[in-house]
This record gives sequence, structure tokens and C-alpha cells, in this order.
Amino acid sequence: MTITSFLKCKSAFRLKTISVRIRGRVSPLMLVGLLMSLIVGECLAASQPLVVGVREIAPFVIKKPEGGYTGVSIELWQRIANKLELDYVYRSESLVGLLDGVKTGKLDVAVAALTVTAEREAFLDFTHPFYSTGLAIAVPTSPSGVWATLSAAFSWKFVHALAVLVLLLMAVGFIIWLLERRANPAQFGGKPHEGVGSGFWWSAVTMTTVGYGDKAPVTAAGRFVAILWMFFSVITISGFTATIASVFTVQQLSGPVSGPDDLDRVIVGTLRGSTSEAYLLEHDIRVRYFDNINDALNALPEQQIGAVVYDAPIMRYLVNSDPKSALEVLPGTFLKQNYAFAVPTGSELREPMNRSMLEILSDPAWSDVVTSYLGN
Repeated sequence: MTITSFLKCKSAFRLKTISVRIRGRVSPLMLVGLLMSLIVGECLAASQPLVVGVREIAPFVIKKPEGGYTGVSIELWQRIANKLELDYVYRSESLVGLLDGVKTGKLDVAVAALTVTAEREAFLDFTHPFYSTGLAIAVPTSPSGVWATLSAAFSWKFVHALAVLVLLLMAVGFIIWLLERRANPAQFGGKPHEGVGSGFWWSAVTMTTVGYGDKAPVTAAGRFVAILWMFFSVITISGFTATIASVFTVQQLSGPVSGPDDLDRVIVGTLRGSTSEAYLLEHDIRVRYFDNINDALNALPEQQIGAVVYDAPIMRYLVNSDPKSALEVLPGTFLKQNYAFAVPTGSELREPMNRSMLEILSDPAWSDVVTSYLGN
């Protein structure tokens, strides 16, 4: 008899000896026969394999093409089952199906990437956590390379700054032309557009501190303006340089969503019944629901939503597994989560599972298993 059968038989015996009431005159032989039949029935039921609910969610539960499952959660469950000599069968369920199945006792164990929450703890029990993580945000990949540079160069902020600078250079050039056109016709003379052009050239090379020396004011008023422009140019060029750097950096490294505080700007995709849904609703963020996380991620490039919020290791695994993916998962996590297995409330299987789990998790070999699925 496996440990599961023993636990269930022991529980059955205790329940039946307490619940059976003797009404009227019942012979001892009849009482013993009744108790034995009840206990044998329970033990026969207990000899049936455990029903283990699983939910496909890579890299924790992955369905093999040839049948069966693998993944971080499956690897851990199989090691626990081997230690406890448990017989079991898998049953595929949705997230809601897993929680309802454990709650009603139709499932003996739920194996997936279940987050421990106070709401769930109210109607089921969890084992010790076996993986700690948090929520993350997936967004479309920001443009890079030549396209990012072109996008930044034609942004309104950059064009506006450039236009202001050109107008300023033209104004200074025009003033120099007015002051120098008669006293210095060799450098600022000619037709008005030629003289203003020379003034523009002079103001530009002076501002950038190039100072070719091919043109220079000779009048007292012209030189006074030149001195003022030299000092003012230091401030002007510094501000313009900072504006350019800001425009290119923001254009290349950020989008509409760069962190949790930006989520209220867009519609966010997630799964119904998940901890990410609870977070989004709590913060009054617009939500669009999807049947699975792959559908949510596929909706991002099509601009049906602006971001996806879900468990960090799951989204990173899916995005990194697709070399053609046009998505990225933003660095960092928020709202800490602990993954654990779920069992019915009061399940006597919980303590043996916890002891076995702690032994497995403390083994250095387990770190290699997690790394093989999730990377470093």
C-alpha cells in the first residue's frame, strides 16, 4: 500500500468509528461487519491513483509532443511522487478548473504555476513555495538602429529645437549684417541675401567655437555684439545638446509604457482569475482578457493592447523562445509572488509533500533543473 492509501484508510477508519451510531439493539457481529465493510470500501477507493490537475504554462508545465508533461513544476512533482511512492494520473485543467477542482476535492493536487494568495488560501491549502518571482510587463520592442535614429530625428521635439536654433542664428546674423555691411563690405557686403548669409555663417561658426577667422566684425558695435554672442552661445549650445540627447534617448529607450506607473495610459492584456488581473483591477487599469498568455502576447504587435502584465518567468520564457519575437519584457518585477502546489483543505498529503519538497529544493541538483528551463 502506498503512503496515500495508508493516509486515506487511516482517515476513513477514524471517521467511521466516530460517525457510526448504534440505534436500537445491534449485535456486536453486525457492528464489526458494518465497520469492516465501510473501511474496506474506503481503502479500495484510496487504492486508486491520485488525480493531479495540471495547467499548461511553459516553462512550468509543458506538454510533450509524444504525450505526457515536462517543466519545472512537473519535474518537482515527479521527484516528490517518487519519494512518497505515489500513484497518480494527470488531468489537464484551466486555471479556474484547477482551483475549483481542488476546492471540491475532484483533484488531489494542483501542479502548475499557482501563486499563493490570501483569497485562494481561504478555500484550499498550499504546500511550501518552490519558486519566488513577481509580475512583469511585456511591450512591443522599441525601434533600434537606423530606424530609431530617423524616428528621433523627425520627432516634434527635435524639429522644434532645431527651428528655434536656426531662427536665433538668423537673427544674430541679420544684426551683424546691419552693423557691418557698410564698414566691412568685403566680408558682409553684396546683395542683402548674400550679406545676411555671411552673417548667418559667422554666427554659426562662432556659436560652435569653430571660429574659422574668414569673417569677423570690425566696427565697435559689431564686436560688442560678437562678444555678447560668444558668451550667450555657451548657454545656447549646451541647452541644444541636452535637448538632442534627451530626444534620442527617450525615443530609443522608452515607449508609452516603461513601468507600472505607465499602465494606466493603455489597455493591458492579462488572464481572468490571475493575480495580475487582481493587481490591474485594484489600480483601476483598463483590462482586456485573453484565454491564454500566448494570445495576449500575440495581440501586442497588432496594437490591440498596449502592454501585457503577467508572471515574469513565464513571459520571459515565451518571448525569449521566439527568435522572431517583436516583443520585450521590461527589466524588473513588481508585486512579489510565490509559486506552490495546491491541495484540498486539510489534506493529509500536504505534510509529507512539504518534507519531500524541502529535501529536493535544498539539493544543488535542483538548481540545475531550474536553470535548464529558465536560464540564469
